[in-house]
Amino acid sequence: MILNYMKTLFVLPLFFLLACSSDDDANGGDTPLTTKDLVLEELLDGLQNPWGLCGIDEDRIMFTERPGKIWIYNLSDGTKKEVSGGPDVIASGQGGLLDVATHPDFESNGYVYFSYTAGRSTGFNTAVGRGVLQGDQLVNFEELFHAQPRTTAGVHFGSRMVFDDQGYLYVSVGDRGNPNWAQDSSNHAGKLLRLNDDGTAPSSNPFYNQSGYAPEIFTMGNRNIQGMDIHPVSREIYTHEHGPQGGDEINRMQAGLNYGWPIVTHGINYDGTTITSDTTKDGYEDPIHHWTPSVAPCGMAFIQPPFTMPNGENLIVGTLAAQHLKGVRLEGNRVYETHRYFEGAGRFRDILFFNNRCFIVAESPGKLYELKEVK
Repeated sequence: MILNYMKTLFVLPLFFLLACSSDDDANGGDTPLTTKDLVLEELLDGLQNPWGLCGIDEDRIMFTERPGKIWIYNLSDGTKKEVSGGPDVIASGQGGLLDVATHPDFESNGYVYFSYTAGRSTGFNTAVGRGVLQGDQLVNFEELFHAQPRTTAGVHFGSRMVFDDQGYLYVSVGDRGNPNWAQDSSNHAGKLLRLNDDGTAPSSNPFYNQSGYAPEIFTMGNRNIQGMDIHPVSREIYTHEHGPQGGDEINRMQAGLNYGWPIVTHGINYDGTTITSDTTKDGYEDPIHHWTPSVAPCGMAFIQPPFTMPNGENLIVGTLAAQHLKGVRLEGNRVYETHRYFEGAGRFRDILFFNNRCFIVAESPGKLYELKEVK
């Protein structure tokens, strides 16, 4: 389907937007959508690999560009300003400046957190740092945590960040292209980590003080998590992760569990060979949902009222390879249906609900959007 782009508005009737992968069909994804339209309103274009989004205050949001730049977008006048004082990053392969999040007490301490690729030419990995935002400058920026081991591989850095209600910071780190590292409890690769706000490991972590385990580990066996949010009711952490060729997953993250990569997966190697014949196995947590063939999910956000989706979906997932937004109806621990919106509009990287508005960044083309309802 060929889409017509407009400089200020991207509007499509919903009955043109529905198309489902084979896994979607198995979950009722072929239901016609005719209740209303959604609009992607373009706020900025010409962005270079935008990656992460966070809210600053009622007038401003912040976003990152993977090559290393940080921007503040003013919602009142539509202007953007570059923020100085951020981390030095290694923009290699999939690495660079990645996610951004504000501290739960941002209004009082001004802390903004970043995940990024750091190290040196002989080896690098995902790091987390923070600085105090003063105007359009970060002051006293410091690196708080650096994942191990370091490698020159340019893939699978993760990395999403979310603060929970207790003030713990969750950070995803990919397997760095070495699947077996996801099952190696001594390192951080292929894991979801839980940190204190100063980058140290909380003593309540499931493997804290356990021999042979990195104390920051919250879950293991995660190939490359690039979407994460907190469920609005249960307050649990939900993620999605990239599978190889097939087997992209949505997971409910529970302390100490092993999500199986690469021992169990619905995917296969990119050359078509088998990784494992097991798609489920005792001792490993099954995904809530998987997409096979892959859609390459990136960015996710639970719907925040008063915003509503056309078919009652309560989760939005961005996709890279599939180049659309995916609405997901999640009830309990089951995905009931998924639907596609804005096919071909770009590689959707991140989604943010903030101050009753929904913002989205995409690459190829690099744009900042606002998702709106047409009532």
